[in-house]
This record gives sequence, C-alpha cells and structure tokens, in this order.
Amino acid sequence: MEKAYTMRPAFLLLSFLCSGCAVVTVADAAVSVAATTIKVAATVVETTVDVTAAGVKTVVGNDPEEKK
Repeated sequence: MEKAYTMRPAFLLLSFLCSGCAVVTVADAAVSVAATTIKVAATVVETTVDVTAAGVKTVVGNDPEEKK
C-alpha cells in the first residue's frame, strides 16, 4: 500500500506532461491549417486577378492598326 502512494506523484506529473504535449500538438496543427488556408486563399485571389486582367486586355484590346 505504501508503494502506491509513492507512485502517485510520478503518475500525476506524467499526466501533466502528456497533456502539455497534446496542447502543443493541437496548437501546431491549428496554426498549420490556418497557414494553409491563407496560402490557398492568396493563390485563389492571385489567379482571379490574373484572369480578370487577361479578360480586360482582351476586351480593351491593343490593335496597332487603329492607331495609324
């Protein structure tokens, strides 16, 4: 019975250390997901701008014969 009481602090400390690791892991995963989401959103915006610019150039045109 005496041995069980001496092991209790070790198990308590171990449980705190494991939960700390879990918190860090979850926080790291959340940051990775947020960074990936921002990166994808930036790529979508960049693509949209490129497509819009190409559309405007097509509609406006640049006909060298009309300038003469």
